[in-house]
Amino acid sequence: MDASTLAVRLASSALAPLIRKLFVPGQPGAGLADRPVRLAALVSFRGEQRTLDEAGLRKLADVLVARAADAYGPHEAPSARIRDELADALTTALHSLGDLDMDDVQAVRLGPQAFAARLARPADLSADAAAYFDPLLHTACLHVLDFFTTRSTFVARTLVEQSRAVERLVAATDLLLERNPSPLAEDTRFEQRYAEHVQRKHGELTIYGLDLNHAREWPLDAAYVSLEVTADGAVEAPVALPAEHALAGQGRVLLRGAAGSGKTTLVQWLAVVTARQDLAVLGGHLSHLIGRVPFVLPMRRVLRDGQPPTPDEFLHAVRSAIAGSQPKGWVDRVLRAGRALLLVDGVDEIPQRERDATRRWMRELMAEFPGNLWLVTTRPLSVADDWLTGERFTSLTLAPMQRTEVERFVRRWHAAAGADDALATALVDAVHTNDDLGRLAVNPLLCGLLCALHRERRGFLPHGRKELYEAALRMLLERRDVERGVATDGELRLSSDTSIALLQKLAHWLVRNGRSEMTREDALVQLTRALTYMSHVPEPPERVLRHLVERSGLLREPAAGRLDFVHRTFQDYLAAKALVEEGDFPLLLDRAHDDLWEDVVRMAVALGRPAERKRIVNGLLDRSVPTENALRRILLAASCLDQALEIDPAVVDRAQGLVADLIPPLNRMMAQKLAEAGGSLVVRLLPGPAGLTDEEALHVVVTATRIGTDAALAVLVQYRDHPSLNVRRQLAWSWVRFDTERYAALILAHLDPTDLYFTVESVDHLKALRALGGRAQVQIYYEYVARELVDHLDPELLTHLWLPSGYADTGETWLTAFPKLHTLLLPEHGTLRDVLPAGVTVKHT
Repeated sequence: MDASTLAVRLASSALAPLIRKLFVPGQPGAGLADRPVRLAALVSFRGEQRTLDEAGLRKLADVLVARAADAYGPHEAPSARIRDELADALTTALHSLGDLDMDDVQAVRLGPQAFAARLARPADLSADAAAYFDPLLHTACLHVLDFFTTRSTFVARTLVEQSRAVERLVAATDLLLERNPSPLAEDTRFEQRYAEHVQRKHGELTIYGLDLNHAREWPLDAAYVSLEVTADGAVEAPVALPAEHALAGQGRVLLRGAAGSGKTTLVQWLAVVTARQDLAVLGGHLSHLIGRVPFVLPMRRVLRDGQPPTPDEFLHAVRSAIAGSQPKGWVDRVLRAGRALLLVDGVDEIPQRERDATRRWMRELMAEFPGNLWLVTTRPLSVADDWLTGERFTSLTLAPMQRTEVERFVRRWHAAAGADDALATALVDAVHTNDDLGRLAVNPLLCGLLCALHRERRGFLPHGRKELYEAALRMLLERRDVERGVATDGELRLSSDTSIALLQKLAHWLVRNGRSEMTREDALVQLTRALTYMSHVPEPPERVLRHLVERSGLLREPAAGRLDFVHRTFQDYLAAKALVEEGDFPLLLDRAHDDLWEDVVRMAVALGRPAERKRIVNGLLDRSVPTENALRRILLAASCLDQALEIDPAVVDRAQGLVADLIPPLNRMMAQKLAEAGGSLVVRLLPGPAGLTDEEALHVVVTATRIGTDAALAVLVQYRDHPSLNVRRQLAWSWVRFDTERYAALILAHLDPTDLYFTVESVDHLKALRALGGRAQVQIYYEYVARELVDHLDPELLTHLWLPSGYADTGETWLTAFPKLHTLLLPEHGTLRDVLPAGVTVKHT
């Protein structure tokens, strides 16, 4: 029988009284002295308090052995001879208790086995007796230690010992940390500093035209307008979701967006809110960012010799001021823990050959460091649809700014500029009523330029992109010097025409070489050639370059020795101007299928003379080009026509014929591409519903709703009585793209409500829907307040309520305001703590 089995059979009630006789009665407080009482002073068979003599100790041993023998049972019990031998051995062991130099706390800390090993053991113990002795002694020691724990001084003494041990441990740990800093502690301190650095570096936006310096750093919190995205490849008509909603729970996202659409702004916002770790922001849709460490990696800046950086070079690659302070191996530890948020910005801004290297780099990092979050941004056509599909990326596209977003942006811009709100209202009205301006106000960059020009020129507004860019360039190049009045002695002065001519050379070189950044040496070579033909500028190239960087507001030096334009749009416009002036049309047409050249081609058509426009558009429509590029070139040609002030009607007819072959669009992707080409040509070719299948009708409606002009609205009116549920859904979902009241009257009022949810994205939508008499099925697609729904939804009509953003828990069951409500749709992650009214069923989407 082993020791544990014997201990179970020997009840504490049987052994405890015997064990207690081995020790003197407890003395209150004796164990709390600085020099605690040793076991030698506690045994009852030694010292002045002796109550147990040698004979009594032997008798006690006999009783313990007898109890143990009874516990073995009749078949396993030791013989009488072995019992005597065991009693002698146990007497010796118990007697040695008085020789131990330890107190009771130390004894308990040892445990029964180690404590038994400290006691005396007869050297001549027979093998038969030894088999019984070890379990017997172990059991006796177990009860001895148990007895110690019941002493009145034990608990207090234990606390004292623990306190002293903790103090010693803390002191030793502090000394150890001082001599050998903990990587974890060092990482924690640096991460706090890094978070503050990210907030400073990315917490501001540059808004052009706000002051004499042509730009002002605007706090991101005040400037950020929640952008909306749509899911690529959606089977049904996708609703544009706020980016923070669409990103909820997403581990890997490829985000597409046109130039100026706000991709980099969204990256900055995600980096800042992640660094800030504000649970009020992250606690909802972005809870997967809690505890993450953001790394912003703009590809055009971090690539060196065509190769992306290794993790240890992340901060050095972006020229972070605190790169040299990061603990060795810190980024590696963050990645291995799966705590990183990697924001790879601008894949479209690097040459095609380097995108393949970037993709391999990302795949290697994902394989080596799983569990991290990724957001990769690019222009729509810069990479193939399946570029990252194998890595399980979700593909999203930034939607053009809606009317409500444009109004919010314009009012915030004017507030930041200190401009009169009446000026903001006038611009909002102009954008909403003028289709030309409406087509311009589709992204934050163009909206900002419109705001600056509108304020600068007291209401003057351009009618197209060419006029907008020309006016913006003049404003940026001329305004400061004009308003300053007098130049500083010795300061270089260049006219706006001269500055534009020089900047064109640099932009032309960048586009021609597929770059968005150039070295100072390359810039000086281009300026040296240009200045050869500018005798009116006698200054050396170095001084001219410094002037362009410091004074133009268009060229900047993000890192020592490297130059780029403040935005790719300006680079494309200036490059197009240079290409047209130099007659570089073969190169333009050869590169037209490259997404990096699309805006250059459009601007070249806008800037060219009639014959040059004809040459470019006819070149785009040339059927001899490879089939895989033909579709892109046809759509590009269609998008160019609205940029042309004057163009041969035969060219328009040819383009119209080729575009007509694509209508009605065969699928949703083609519908989206036609809408992106947009313009009056596509709208004119969109047919009515007669003769179309339900699927074809849906794709026509998708095209028109995504174009979003008054002309497109006239097309949609023809589909308002269509019986297809998918067509009606697309019409109901697209309300936000048009004027609220007009769309409600022309479209929504006529839609068959059967099985149809009417989507509302603002309080104004709620009011307009109520003015129509209300609807039974409503989808609330904005961050609503419960009181708004109670005040504006029809309580006698509402039966179905869809809340994609979740239920607003107000502490009271506000759903009782709708007695006819019986179906509530919530997202999968939605929670509902309130008690539902009787008869209401929750469904998850």
